[in-house]
Amino acid sequence: MALFEAKNVTKQYGNQFALDNVSISVPEQCIYGLLGPNGAGKTTLIRIINQITGPDSGELFLNGKKLMPEDVQFIGYLPEERGLYKKMKVGEQALYFAQLKGLSKPEAMKRLKYWFKKLDIIDWWGKKVEELSKGMQQKVQFVTTVLHEPKLLIFDEPFSGFDPLNTKIVKDEILFLRDKGATIIFSTHDMESVEELCDNITLINKSKTILEGSVDEIRRKWAAHEYDLIFEGDVTIEGNGHYNILHQNKDNNKSIIRLKTTSDIKSNDLLQSVMKSGNLLSFNPALPSMNEIFIRVVETHN
Repeated sequence: MALFEAKNVTKQYGNQFALDNVSISVPEQCIYGLLGPNGAGKTTLIRIINQITGPDSGELFLNGKKLMPEDVQFIGYLPEERGLYKKMKVGEQALYFAQLKGLSKPEAMKRLKYWFKKLDIIDWWGKKVEELSKGMQQKVQFVTTVLHEPKLLIFDEPFSGFDPLNTKIVKDEILFLRDKGATIIFSTHDMESVEELCDNITLINKSKTILEGSVDEIRRKWAAHEYDLIFEGDVTIEGNGHYNILHQNKDNNKSIIRLKTTSDIKSNDLLQSVMKSGNLLSFNPALPSMNEIFIRVVETHN
């Protein structure tokens, strides 16, 4: 069942389409990647979901019902451009935002202390926001986004400003929230994070949807007839009329080779052919990364 749906959403500024008949369906309790180059229309769609602006046409639904202005209480939004008050103390500000989301002061304090301890920022409670690093500020805003346990979470470039360790911490928390029942729309340019976190994606380019589906299915579909082979020992193979060698290297007494088929040779026949070269340890289709797919699809539609 879809927790959130946007159907045929169009938004135009003058003669320029920001969104042109875009639809997405976000299943309940999943992480849904909203992808696209800069200026593709992602931010416009996020602003429409958050009731910051309205569509020219199309409909939006939350939990099967038409999305209404008051439904923002069921949405948590972490924008790419942060919105903390620099001169205000961290704890006071977090408490203020929590109460704006409808939490009582005692409940807000209870949840804030839990999250501040979990993310190791409890020592910053009495500090002013301007005293925090960009990464620490990001952690605070992450907490204020998830604190009221909304049905739908929207993260726009949530790892901006984080070092690798803190990126991992927040990734783990996003997965924790998903497993706990949250539905998450995740907008990013980091395709490695998409592979790690996302169940499904929609790719928007020039205001139109150009690719959608589950990450696993998309990677299988875009596999470009390439195979990864691992041989025992020092093995070199040559291309022939059925395949070309893309690269081969040696690692720990193993030969690692990637080839691309150039004919309609069946995988069983290909396997029999390469096994003649040595002791084959592994033979697998080489699935393209989401970064490769992103580039291929966008270039095709430019």
